[in-house]
Amino acid sequence: MRKFAAALAVVLTLIAVSLIARGPRADASQSAPGFSTSYQRIPGAGGIEIGAVVLTPTGQGDGPFPLVVMPSSWGVPNVEYIGQGAKLATAGFQVISYSSRGFWDTGGGIDIAGPPTVADVSKVIDWADAHTPADTSRVGAVGISYGAGTSLLAAAKDPRIKAVGAMSGWADLIRSLDPNGTVALQAVAGLLALGNVTGRPGPEMASLQTKFVTGDFDGAIAEAQQLSPVRSAATMVDQINARKPAVFLANAFEDSIFPPSQYTDFFTALTGPKRLLLAHGDHATPEASGAVGLPNETWDELAGWLRHYLTGVDNGADTEAPVQLKSQRGTWRGYANWAAAGQARTSYLTKAGALQANASTGWSRAIGAGIPTIADSGAALVSGALQGLLSIPTGVATPLVSRSFAGVWSGPAFDRATVVNGSPAMHLTVKPSAASTSLFAYLYDVDALGVGSLISHKPYTLRGATPGQAIPLDVRLEATSWEVPAGHHLVLVVDTVDPRYLGRSVVGSTVTFSSPAGDPSWVSVPVAA
Repeated sequence: MRKFAAALAVVLTLIAVSLIARGPRADASQSAPGFSTSYQRIPGAGGIEIGAVVLTPTGQGDGPFPLVVMPSSWGVPNVEYIGQGAKLATAGFQVISYSSRGFWDTGGGIDIAGPPTVADVSKVIDWADAHTPADTSRVGAVGISYGAGTSLLAAAKDPRIKAVGAMSGWADLIRSLDPNGTVALQAVAGLLALGNVTGRPGPEMASLQTKFVTGDFDGAIAEAQQLSPVRSAATMVDQINARKPAVFLANAFEDSIFPPSQYTDFFTALTGPKRLLLAHGDHATPEASGAVGLPNETWDELAGWLRHYLTGVDNGADTEAPVQLKSQRGTWRGYANWAAAGQARTSYLTKAGALQANASTGWSRAIGAGIPTIADSGAALVSGALQGLLSIPTGVATPLVSRSFAGVWSGPAFDRATVVNGSPAMHLTVKPSAASTSLFAYLYDVDALGVGSLISHKPYTLRGATPGQAIPLDVRLEATSWEVPAGHHLVLVVDTVDPRYLGRSVVGSTVTFSSPAGDPSWVSVPVAA
């Protein structure tokens, strides 16, 4: 199967190269800007060979041309970016799109963005310096998903990288796949399956998946926590800031693999030129069409970013608002920084299930744990895509959410349209009767009939808790930009089971919510001015 995948990758690449090269743009004898294409085997770190598509500008002089290196996504071969690569090459960039280590026609084993995978980026730059008319003092590293994470890590290591385009990627790997100690089960299972079909697991991946499939989840988490720092750009932000590459980040609010809040924190920590675009959708849906060359807002913005920071053209890319958020209704709004996107409005939780302006203390309420309700975050890669592509939200009939197995708190109706912009947060005191319990917080936009649309959610797992001991809990929900119509209200639901995640709640146990005197329970919702 693995040899077949590698052979298929070569065939697909050659077909794609042939189809692109047939166009008149590839004819160097014409005066119009174009490009030539070739398939190359590039020496990678440790002596492996990298399968790559090389697109070289034609009809645009002899160069040197700024270089754009594009590592592929997890499980996707080097043909992933050929459509966008053709546009960039026509615009005067030397482009190399390649299959990431361990996948398809590139040798080695999948090391989950380990040091060899990151070193491959530098090896591709070295090869371009020797074999193409590339200017390797002006390099952009661009990718989606796995390619995005690899590009950010490479920018921390290679000073030749002056610009980064990291779309639907991660800055903190363990925080993405094990948020608040709760394994993103559907996402992890999907990644492991795809890696085995399209590539060759290296020792790190093989060890993790053995623990995962045999049920040693604690062992897998412990091992992942050890692997994560060297694979997370967030731990290398000082090195990135020292080099100050121009970093372009894009992600989807409902991304079920690499949720956006870990990106917003990383963006805030960057001190060099930076841009953050967030729109609705699931993993890679906002930019996938652009990779193959179709019209795409994210790629259009990124192309302008690369032109400014790699060629010096004065196109205004450095003067636009650094933070750009797109609501579920399609409206883009710009902000000077992430904190400016919304101002917090705090509502307090009551025993009767209301969200009110004044603190309510001295109450407690118990629910049964381990039993699902109809509130959940939807299916990974499906629910978010439906929201982003078809404006079909993950919904719930809030009156039907069982109050025996969930805490439900409703706020008053808004008298005017309101934009929830940023990361909602919740503070709640909980007292579990079991040592391990998972909690899932959901914030809904609810109409007069009680039909809710999921705005944001977040899991949180308690491990090693002392049964019967109260624990103050702070949970930051995922970032969003959501327009709530006048007449609608917000509803917060907290339950103990969500099929997207590997929960630890014990059937038959209980969780008691409370709001002690001096430490009231609340939810904070950031609202755009």
